Amino acid sequence: MPTTTAPPYAAQQARTEQVQTHATAAMLEPFWIRALLIGIALAFLTLFLFVPLLSVFAEAFKKGWQAYLAAVTEPDAVSAIKLTVLTAAIAVPLNLVFGVAASWCIAKFEFRGKSILLTLIDLPFSVSPVISGLIYVLLFGAQGWLGPWLYEHDIKILFAVPGIVLATIFVTFPFVARELIPLMQSQGSEEEEAALVLGASGFKTFWFVTLPNIKWGLLYGVILCNARAMGEFGAVSVVSGHIRGETNTIPLQVEILYNEYNFAAAFAVASLLALLALVTLALKSLIEWRLADTGTGAEQFQERQS
Repeated sequence: MPTTTAPPYAAQQARTEQVQTHATAAMLEPFWIRALLIGIALAFLTLFLFVPLLSVFAEAFKKGWQAYLAAVTEPDAVSAIKLTVLTAAIAVPLNLVFGVAASWCIAKFEFRGKSILLTLIDLPFSVSPVISGLIYVLLFGAQGWLGPWLYEHDIKILFAVPGIVLATIFVTFPFVARELIPLMQSQGSEEEEAALVLGASGFKTFWFVTLPNIKWGLLYGVILCNARAMGEFGAVSVVSGHIRGETNTIPLQVEILYNEYNFAAAFAVASLLALLALVTLALKSLIEWRLADTGTGAEQFQERQS
């Protein structure tokens, strides 16, 4: 049965048609202009992306497979890998819960303080990671606000795993929320309202209506959050104390090896982060393709109703 298109869907369709018009106009440019722009883009990617990436793996395997395996299986390197994985395993799920909850509130409801919440979500993007690490030092350090109380109760935050996890959570919590907020806003709340009218509970509405519509955007944000959590350097460097075998993550281990002029081992450990970047890029491209292929939840809702 035909239905009337809601204003948000009409606006979205108009924007899509406008983008397609601009894309068609761009193809009318002379061939030499298109070739020049493509050549510049490829040269830029080669110089600043492919060459550095290849140099990392070339230096990592410069002394052979045995030296590479010895570098990545060395006790300090193994400890750094375990700590990095542990930190991401704690920070990413917490940011996932926060991101979904914050996106739901901002996209589906109007309330006082909404702009303040948006500003707080964007705060890690505008504050240097080093500054965020120093804030934790001021809070939990020996001379900080909570430092004496923590010392009396033998609770270690700084120069221990909890401080590293807290710093990582702070610098990564915008990623999930910032991917979901525009997605939920574009979808509107018509499907959720229909489910509630039909008697669905709040949890069922979220699980069977909202979550399927945002699953690819959610996974996209989680991948970006995980990549940043594993590669974070500035904030973690401030709160870790650089204790070898205990509080060094992979980026900190790379720094230590490089400063000790152990270049082969430094590049070998760094290649693990490079592999993470490549996997992240592949998953990111796959999810972008899935998002473009399936469309938004609002578009799927329209198709089901027509």
